[in-house]
Amino acid sequence: MFTQLFNWRTLLAAIAIAIVTGTVFYSQFLSDKIATEERNKVNVWVQSLKTRASTNDQSALNLTNTIANDNTSIPIIATDEQDNPLGESLNLDSNKIKDKDYLVEKVAEFKSEHAPILVEISASPKIINKYYYGNSSLLKEIRYYPIVQLFIVALFIISILITISVRNKSTQNQVWAGMAKETAHQLGTPLSSLEGWVEMLKEIPGNEKIAHEMVKDVDRLRLVSDRFGKIGSIPKLEMMDIVAQVENMTAYIKRRSPDKISFTITAPEEKTVPAMINAPLFDWVIENLLKNALDALDGKGNIDIKIKNEKTEIILDVKDSGKGISKQNIARVFKPGFTTKKRGWGLGLSLSKRIIEQYHKGSLSVKNSEPGKGTTFRIVLKKSIV
Repeated sequence: MFTQLFNWRTLLAAIAIAIVTGTVFYSQFLSDKIATEERNKVNVWVQSLKTRASTNDQSALNLTNTIANDNTSIPIIATDEQDNPLGESLNLDSNKIKDKDYLVEKVAEFKSEHAPILVEISASPKIINKYYYGNSSLLKEIRYYPIVQLFIVALFIISILITISVRNKSTQNQVWAGMAKETAHQLGTPLSSLEGWVEMLKEIPGNEKIAHEMVKDVDRLRLVSDRFGKIGSIPKLEMMDIVAQVENMTAYIKRRSPDKISFTITAPEEKTVPAMINAPLFDWVIENLLKNALDALDGKGNIDIKIKNEKTEIILDVKDSGKGISKQNIARVFKPGFTTKKRGWGLGLSLSKRIIEQYHKGSLSVKNSEPGKGTTFRIVLKKSIV
């Protein structure tokens, strides 16, 4: 547990967090320090103005001029006690400085950033001027630097998470494809042997019926092997009639279903709906959806298949009147390994989604589901595949 918790990834994440946190605090320390120094500079600048107004000493005037010229970055505006600009300002936009509205806006901006420096101009009557000042460019850069850094770090983390997610998904796909191909390979040898035994059984009189049924089972196993063999490779798509495919698979499932379950297929008036599909894999998807509906019915109910031939796409809905899917499970039904049944690996819907979306460039989703009222799965196929 200790090794899992403090692996190198956790250590790197902790170091990154410590660096960002330290940078934020240090930037805040620097900005507070610079803000204090800038207020002192403004205060010195204001006092130099007061001195220049009350003396004729040339050396004092030279000093005040030096102080005034030294401030080239901190914007300052002088106002009266009612915050009305007096026309005395520093480091503002020279093109707008004569605009009173511009000065009023700047006063409001500076007022929100710093408390003004008060200077008593006259004792009797008492007149006090206020000097508002804003942040210098340096102070703004230091204060915004942590935000920019956090944004960059966030983008970096998001890109890493996306990369890891894509890599994990790719690895997962490779695992499923590898398992499917290995399953097909393992089934190949016993299937060949079974076919040989069936041929021998046919030659023995009186075993014709048994041999005929065994041929069906062997063909079924051969179809399953063929389906698994196509997972992970690019299947060949052919123009097929969707209605015929659905009817054939529904008939196959119906023969193996309880009598209390009714199947209904609603097809367009033209009766044929051509689409580019891989028949064995598409049949597998329909079979998985029908079997999933059968499991939800518990021996009785309705399964309705509706096929729509739209202008740019073909829509196929498989609806059952079963127990439905809870809201928290709808987002999980297509994840490998998820199942609510006591038996099964939870791969049927996951493989079906992969077949429709990756191989047929369509979509498979839960259209709607309500506990106690049933579920509708929707397949959407584009009429033209690039």
